[in-house]
Amino acid sequence: MKLTDFDTLTFDCYGTLIDWETGLFAALQPLRARAGLTLGRDGVLEVFAAHESAQQAATPDMRYVELLATVHNQLARLWGVSPDAAEDQAFGASVPDWPAFPDTPAALRSLQQHYKLVILSNVDRDSFQGSLPRLGVTFDAIYTAQDIGSYKPDPRNFRYLIERLAAAGTPREKILHTAQSLFHDHAPANAAGLASAWIDRRHATPGHGATATPPQDVRWDFRFTSLGEMAEARQEG
Repeated sequence: MKLTDFDTLTFDCYGTLIDWETGLFAALQPLRARAGLTLGRDGVLEVFAAHESAQQAATPDMRYVELLATVHNQLARLWGVSPDAAEDQAFGASVPDWPAFPDTPAALRSLQQHYKLVILSNVDRDSFQGSLPRLGVTFDAIYTAQDIGSYKPDPRNFRYLIERLAAAGTPREKILHTAQSLFHDHAPANAAGLASAWIDRRHATPGHGATATPPQDVRWDFRFTSLGEMAEARQEG
């Protein structure tokens, strides 16, 4: 299998293109300070991951901006402080403030010379539009959890993706799903019969950070430590 076998890249955005762990941790600082929390970055992100995944499973049709606010409220209670509605809402609205990884815009522009670029994201449409200027390209299609009514790793998200692309003339075998999260993306991509490229952004850091623990049998077809590395590999043929 080669990168040249595909003509469409489908991307997770947050964690792959946008540095959501840095963004999340920064947006959680007011609550962390108010709670006097000594838990470090990865510990905070792991607690967030558990609550976010549970909430996504419980309320699959809740818009992500509202889901983040709900999780923030839960974390305040967990960490022993009174929830603050304004703080909850500010956290929910923080997605457009999350930074892109430094290599993202140039790598996307390079990859766009060879592929159609498609987003499959666990956010709502407005939140993604707030991040779009940081990415530096125009995508061929954008599919969000708000459009689908469920959150990855729900198989419905990947069925929606495959069906929409097939209707536009792109068969499954020409799609390479490109993502950081083994839990949200690679495991369901495996189940959907999609080839995948792992952008292992956390290669130098143990644990899974802001994502839940993936299944032990999760697999991928390509692995890169950055999107820039993937773009360079494609340019080399």
